[in-house]
Amino acid sequence: MAIKQTAGRNQLGDFAPKFAQLNDDVLFGEVWSREDKLSLRDRSLVTVVALMSQGLTDDSFKYHLMSAKANGITKEEIAEIITHAAFYAGWSKAWAAFHMAKEIYKDDNSKEGHGGFFGLGDPNVNFAKYFIGNSYLKPLTNPKETVFIANVTFEPSCRNNWHIHHAAKGGGQIILCVDGEGWYQEEGKPAQSLKPGDVVTIPANVKHWHGAKKDNWFSHLAVECPGEGISNEWCEPVSDKEYYNL
Repeated sequence: MAIKQTAGRNQLGDFAPKFAQLNDDVLFGEVWSREDKLSLRDRSLVTVVALMSQGLTDDSFKYHLMSAKANGITKEEIAEIITHAAFYAGWSKAWAAFHMAKEIYKDDNSKEGHGGFFGLGDPNVNFAKYFIGNSYLKPLTNPKETVFIANVTFEPSCRNNWHIHHAAKGGGQIILCVDGEGWYQEEGKPAQSLKPGDVVTIPANVKHWHGAKKDNWFSHLAVECPGEGISNEWCEPVSDKEYYNL
């Protein structure tokens, strides 16, 4: 999907109309929009490193750091990217890049205050292979005694793979959104935006995924509905193209 950029025309349309047209229509309208060749996330990574290596930590660098954040590069990742690039681009350039990156990412990484009323829980290590990004799990009930309910928290851009809750009878899942903003999508249907108070009833045997929006933490209660012949099938990941086009 082509990126609509107007910065060139807004700032230089009268003074340098050709440059403005190339900036808006070619660089951003064509090159940045070739997601079949390279994802927006990877294009942001390349651009940040290229600007840093030239020492161009100006407004354009700030813009591309903001884009990197919006395109799913986390605070931990940007810190590692700049640290790695420092050995090739120069230590002083890394210091300048870090100064601006800290400002752009200042609110992103503290886990404190996330998870909603029920709390964050522990890293969801047992199911990490079925998630893109980091998630956290806080069980609220004992499945051996009653219906299993857990608070699931997703960091920004985190989502689970496509999956299916199989059941011969009954089954399925209910998610109750308690904090942040997220997405839910069933196969063949548009994604549904979620916020606290929203309730989604997921039928058995329906392929779907859910997770956080790219700039938001997200928590929901997952309620496993009783049924017969219950099993979970984990499928392919939600691609960057599917996710970042939402």
